[in-house]
Amino acid sequence: MQATGTHEEHNLFYRIWNNKDARAVFIQIITVMIMLGFFAFLIRNAALNLEALGKTFGFEFLGQIAGYDINQTMIEFDSRDTHLRAYFVGLLNTLLVAFMSVVAASILGFIFGVLRLSSNWLVSRLVYVYIEYARNVPLLLHILLIHGVLLGVLPRARQALNFNDSVFLSNRGLYMPSPVFEDGAIYPAIMFIIAIIASVWFYRYAKKLQADTGKILPVFSIVAGMLIILPVITFYLAGSPLSWDVPALKGLNFKGGVAIKPELLSLWLSLSLYTTCFIAEIVRAGILAISWGQSEAAYALGLRPNRTMQLIVIPQALRVIVPPLTSQYLNVVKNSSLALIIGYMDVVATIGGISLNQTGREMECMIIVLSTYLSISLLISAFMNWYNKRTKLVER
Repeated sequence: MQATGTHEEHNLFYRIWNNKDARAVFIQIITVMIMLGFFAFLIRNAALNLEALGKTFGFEFLGQIAGYDINQTMIEFDSRDTHLRAYFVGLLNTLLVAFMSVVAASILGFIFGVLRLSSNWLVSRLVYVYIEYARNVPLLLHILLIHGVLLGVLPRARQALNFNDSVFLSNRGLYMPSPVFEDGAIYPAIMFIIAIIASVWFYRYAKKLQADTGKILPVFSIVAGMLIILPVITFYLAGSPLSWDVPALKGLNFKGGVAIKPELLSLWLSLSLYTTCFIAEIVRAGILAISWGQSEAAYALGLRPNRTMQLIVIPQALRVIVPPLTSQYLNVVKNSSLALIIGYMDVVATIGGISLNQTGREMECMIIVLSTYLSISLLISAFMNWYNKRTKLVER
C-alpha cells in the first residue's frame, strides 16, 4: 500500500509538472520564495551587524538640525533646517539639472541627428567629429573640463560680463532678474492655463479635420498666438502686476535676482552635450530605418523636404527612436550623481553625503538615495512606455 501511494504521488507530481500553466505557477512560487529568503538573510545579517556596532535602525535623524549650508537652492534653506529639508533641497536640485539636461539634449540631439544626414559635406563631417569626440570621452572628464573652463575663463564678479545692466556672468555664476508677482498676477496665469487647454483642443480638431478632409490648418501660428497673445493682453488689462528684482554687485558678489551657480552650469552643459551625441545617433538610426521610398512618394505628391520630414518620416521614425531614448533619459538622471565631484549639492551630496557623515546613518541614508533614484527612473520609464504605446503602429 505504501509503494502504491508513493507511485500515485509521483504520477501526480509528473502530471502537474507537464501542465504548462501549473509548471509556470510552481516556478514562480519557488522563485519568490528564494528571493524572499535572500532578502531575509540580508536583513538579518544587517541587523546583527548593527547590533554588534551598537547602532539602531530608524529615520528619526531626519528631524535633527542639518548644520550645513547649500549653495544652490530652489527653496529657502539654512544650517538651522533639518536633514529632511536638506533632502528635499537636494532632490529638487537633482530634478532641476536632470530636467534641464533632458530638454537640452533632446533638442540638440534631434538637430544633430538630422544634420548627420545632411547633404552638406562640411556640416555632416563637423557633427560627426563632435559626436565621435563627445561619446568616446568619459562624462567625468567632460564635467571637470567644463567646470575648469568656466572658473578659469570667466571674469571675477567685479569684472563680470554685463548684459543691459540686468544680466551678469562671472565665475560666481549667471545672475538674472527674478520676477516679483504682485496683486492680480493670478489672472494672466489663469488665462495661460485656458490657452493651453484651448491649444490642445484646437490641435486635436485640426488633426481630425486633416484626416477627414485633407485640409491643413495653420496650427503652429494659431497655437502660438493663443499661448502668447491672450496671456499678454490679460497681463496688461490686469495692470501689469509684475516687477523684477534686478541683481546688483554688493561687496565681492551679486545680491538679488536669481543665480545659476557655476556648478549647475557645468553639470548641465556636461550632461547635455554628452547625452546629445547618443540621442543624435538614435535619431539618425530612426530616420534611416524609414524606407527612402516613403520620401520619394511624398516628393512625387509635391511635398517639400521639410514637410516630408515633419509629416512622413519623423512620425514613423519615432517608433524606432522612443525605446532607446528612454535609456538615455534614465542615464541622464543617474549620471547627475557625478555632481558631487564639483560640489553641486544634489540628493547624493546632501542626504547621501554630508548628512550621512554627520549622523552615521549609512544604511538609512543609502536606502533613501537608492529609493529616490529608483522612483524617478520608474516614473520616467512609465511615461516613456505610455508615449511609446501612443506612437506605435496600430493594426487595423
